[in-house]
Amino acid sequence: MTPSVIHPRLALARPAHHPLADIVRKAGWRPVPYSFTSLKVTGAAPPLLLQRVQALLILSPSGAKVAAPALLPGMTVLVQGAGTADALGREDLDLHLPSEARAEALWDLLQARFPGGGDFVLVRGERSREFLEVAARGSSWRIHPWVTHREAARDPFPPLPKVEGVLALSPMQAEILAPLTGGLLRFAWGEATAEAFARAGAPAEAHCEPKPSLLWAMLAQHLASEDPSKEESPC
Repeated sequence: MTPSVIHPRLALARPAHHPLADIVRKAGWRPVPYSFTSLKVTGAAPPLLLQRVQALLILSPSGAKVAAPALLPGMTVLVQGAGTADALGREDLDLHLPSEARAEALWDLLQARFPGGGDFVLVRGERSREFLEVAARGSSWRIHPWVTHREAARDPFPPLPKVEGVLALSPMQAEILAPLTGGLLRFAWGEATAEAFARAGAPAEAHCEPKPSLLWAMLAQHLASEDPSKEESPC
């Protein structure tokens, strides 16, 4: 399908003024908030006593919100990005952020901060891609996953708004959206999300690594391919 409107509408599970919605807008699309999943807390206890680990690692704002009440004052916490740090809502922690909001950069930060290794609890969702666990396997950095939450479809499920395309931000979202999209454009935030679209028989138009700058590039390039005369600008 080729969008026939000047600013095609793109559904994504973020509020209208969220940073990712702003990126969508800057790329020439009209973001349409579509909240079709919700956070379900697992209620699982930490795999180790938190006072016995060198640091806590947190991948997402959702994990931060669930874990925050259990954290000890002064505890060293490595978070994947600024949004995750903000979601903690704690000023009594020893917080550290990597140079980029990516699991790969968090792994580099972990090794730099703790060159001798040790035991670390990783706060993550049920279906995160397990990059850190795989990267640390057989090393001196022992990662103990704490699965605090999972993503699930809302009940009752909201109808898909009138849009020209959808952006799935997780494999679960891709699986839910795939049968609803028909001839709509499908974009994926991350390779695992694109793979989920493909498994569901609805391949994505394009996917990007989970970085805002690459999301802009993906969406802007698609519009440029439909209208070669359109000038591109990251701002």
